Amino acid sequence: MRVGILGSGLMGGKLGTLFTRAGHEVIFSYSRHRKKLDDLARSAGRKARAGTPADAVREAEALLLAVHWSRLEDVLKQAGDISGRVIVTCSLPMNLTDTELVVAHTSSGAEELAKLVPRAKVVSALGSVPSEVFFGVFEARDSGSRPSMLYCGDDDDAKAVALELIRDVGFDPVDAGPLQTARYIEPFTLLMGRLAYEGEGGPELAYQFQRFDS
Repeated sequence: MRVGILGSGLMGGKLGTLFTRAGHEVIFSYSRHRKKLDDLARSAGRKARAGTPADAVREAEALLLAVHWSRLEDVLKQAGDISGRVIVTCSLPMNLTDTELVVAHTSSGAEELAKLVPRAKVVSALGSVPSEVFFGVFEARDSGSRPSMLYCGDDDDAKAVALELIRDVGFDPVDAGPLQTARYIEPFTLLMGRLAYEGEGGPELAYQFQRFDS
């Protein structure tokens, strides 16, 4: 699969690298400095390269949106027409100081994104764990029980794309239903952040759901 990364921070950089290592072709995009994108692509491997957001949209089969919420409109403007594209978003709708959600209760960041790009197919995924855990999960992907990863969306084909990427990174995908479920996943992500960055043991933290049949 060809995956375009919209965002060059910790989430976009690490997930893009792991997508490449899993065999996908990756285009890193959206940074103030082209050198950062070039360095990410060089580090990720031969199937990765740097480009613009417009390049990512034009050439990729799926997009990972991994920007700070304050940069959302700018990256969409640079991306251009996203009609028909699958967008997997891990962007949490946080304020400028990253202290609280700016969208909650009656909507979610994923739903607001879908309103901005009504002809795209939005899936919320891969944002509910700290970035520090990604490489550890990927390296342990064949060792047995995998940590869970929630995802939700309204388009079945787009959710199938997200499921593939989630598995390739090393998680066990958990279908949480329609995109509206992001209203619960996004606050849950704040809990994960609190446990990861303020709890004991460090930020390399994931979660796992288990079902016990009667």
